[in-house]
Amino acid sequence: MRRWGAALAVLALAACDAAPPPREEVAKLAVDTAWPTIPVGAKFGEVSAVDVDAQGNVWVLHRAGRPWEEPFPATPIAEPTVFKFSPDGTLLAQWGAGLFIMPHGLSVDPQGKIWITDTGLEQVLRFSPEGALELTLGEKGVTKQDAGHFGRPADVAFLGDRVLIADGYVNTRVAEFAPDGKFIRDWGDFKVAHAVAVDEQRIYVADRENARIQVYDHAAKLLATWASPAGNHTYGLKPLGGGRLLAVEGRDGADRKGAIIRVYAADGSIETSYDIGLPGDNASLGHDLALGPDGHIYVTDVPGGRVVRFSLPAK
Repeated sequence: MRRWGAALAVLALAACDAAPPPREEVAKLAVDTAWPTIPVGAKFGEVSAVDVDAQGNVWVLHRAGRPWEEPFPATPIAEPTVFKFSPDGTLLAQWGAGLFIMPHGLSVDPQGKIWITDTGLEQVLRFSPEGALELTLGEKGVTKQDAGHFGRPADVAFLGDRVLIADGYVNTRVAEFAPDGKFIRDWGDFKVAHAVAVDEQRIYVADRENARIQVYDHAAKLLATWASPAGNHTYGLKPLGGGRLLAVEGRDGADRKGAIIRVYAADGSIETSYDIGLPGDNASLGHDLALGPDGHIYVTDVPGGRVVRFSLPAK
């Protein structure tokens, strides 16, 4: 009996060791549930990306009923995937039907052009604001890591006359191009380079599966590594100015989905954290974020099928 008791004690200890840590407790932050106004027939699917143009209009990319399931299908999504909202949440335009397989990232460049990454097409595409295709990078359906191909490209940012592409789920780099599509160079060594952003001095890369944010100067020299708390996974990031950074984490270190907002100081320390996820296990996954000129923040939630708007509390 003593042996059985000892064995049971060992098993109990092992079970305790295997149990995941409790979820991080951070303050809940209310979001504007009245934004945006979506007309009947324009329901969101998986909402992947968001950005804001110079006029404050909010561009949202969603998958219109197509879930992320592998292998990816070969047929394009039949419904519009790009929505344009005014700052007050009114739907101004929608386009993108029949163009994308698995759209992922959307970024607006300083000229107002719309750049979209498609992990199914293995391409990065530039459109006019009206939805006219102007430039295609990458070979359709071909996965390679070289000057003419991508490996599930994820995100795009802009630095002067350089277009920075986080590439991506399969590849391990940031690839740089000129605005006309000419390849410049690539750099970095990431495990899912999921997002890239720039400010007046730095380049930030969400090295998602390494649970860290990599910080570079504009020449791509590594300056710092900011480890995500408790191995959490950063999905999206945007600079706040002065070296401060806003980030959204879609999964914690135990691989549980959520939507945690972090504000990083210039030295990489965390100033504050908030939870904007829906109630319930795995109900939300914060995927991308954008900043409006009026101070509003927009975050996409893939399983929640929503883009939410909120503001950070005043200090």
